[in-house]
Amino acid sequence: MIKEEGEKILTYEDVTTGIQRMWTVKAKAVPITTGATGTISKSLRQYLSNIPGRHKIKELHITAILGTAPILRVVLM
Repeated sequence: MIKEEGEKILTYEDVTTGIQRMWTVKAKAVPITTGATGTISKSLRQYLSNIPGRHKIKELHITAILGTAPILRVVLM
């Protein structure tokens, strides 16, 4: 999970820089990674605290599973 978080931060670094330049605002990439078996990183709660609003980890898991299902259907059929 730590490796995936690092990869996401590096991947979206260019996007973050582009947003900052285009709209002259501060932007920060917040990696949200959940495993298919329900695993989460130790720093997930800290990252979620950077995003305004209330967030439930259970809902993040459901969203991840629903997003993965169509991909699996295409690959397995």
